[in-house]
Amino acid sequence: MESLDIQHVRRKTVHVAEPYFGVNSMSVQLIYRQFLAATFMMGLFLCSFAEGSEDNVKCNNLQIGQYVCEDPVIDPETQAAVNCLPERLVTVSCMPVAGTQCDGEIYNGSTVAPDLKRMVPCRYTTGYSYNTSLLLSIFLGMFGVDRLYLGYPALALLKFCTVGLLFIGHFLDVILIALQVVGPADGSDYILDYYGPVLQKSNLDNYTYYMPNTD
Repeated sequence: MESLDIQHVRRKTVHVAEPYFGVNSMSVQLIYRQFLAATFMMGLFLCSFAEGSEDNVKCNNLQIGQYVCEDPVIDPETQAAVNCLPERLVTVSCMPVAGTQCDGEIYNGSTVAPDLKRMVPCRYTTGYSYNTSLLLSIFLGMFGVDRLYLGYPALALLKFCTVGLLFIGHFLDVILIALQVVGPADGSDYILDYYGPVLQKSNLDNYTYYMPNTD
């Protein structure tokens, strides 16, 4: 009787273990399927969000190559850009290239975007004429009139008292002003004629273009 009881208990133990193992297997499969479904739904959500974000691109966030800017308005009297800042930058309006979509609108390449503006280099002038400075330096430079006109009162007084540093300073100032090495004391540019001898200094900045070497 005792042996029969032991076998009966063992059978019950095996009988209880089998459904326990089966429930675990089904739970893993169910969790795996739910994970795949959640991943698929997340992918759809991210794709729809990305498509919606493309429609909401701000025109002001466009990168170089996605827009073309207008030329600054030039003052005919100074031949410099209107509203040019002392930092030699002026604000201009820009147009997204054809087919670009921003601010919920598709542009054709010839329409200015209201919020798309950029700063471009310009010549900053405050009223000092190159022709006037050079003529004063040639004819009245020995008395320091050229330096006084450009805003250097101390050097003007020195040249006046020494007759242009015995004409040596007079001669040097003529050359320096003609080459535009010496300019107005406030750091501005000369007012030049449209076809005047403009001196352009080359600096390495965001507008510098490297010509590829074809050799």
